[in-house]
Amino acid sequence: MSRSLKKGPYVDERVLKKVAGKKPLETGVIKTWSRACSISPEMVGFTFGVHNGKSHIEVLCTEDMVGHKLGEFSPSTKFTRHGGKIQKELEQKRKVAEIATAKAAKTASASPSKKK
Repeated sequence: MSRSLKKGPYVDERVLKKVAGKKPLETGVIKTWSRACSISPEMVGFTFGVHNGKSHIEVLCTEDMVGHKLGEFSPSTKFTRHGGKIQKELEQKRKVAEIATAKAAKTASASPSKKK
């Protein structure tokens, strides 16, 4: 749920201080730990290093991102995959198909037909 219109968007003061009066091209990556900070129009063009709990992920702010939070563009969890028995069977079939195509390509390139 979004923040109340009466309160306005939450923009971290430290982030605004780092952006104020600077040009996007001259400034490098601005590191921040404030994932809850909303992107304001003043931030467009700047590159932020948003902390995901382990490292800083570079996020280039564009006009489409205004109103969103910085943390939305820096995932903090790593998606592995959906598991289960069916998924394993599909992966095995895919692996067998890849091996078969690799063998077919290898035999086709290994036996070139020479004409005299």
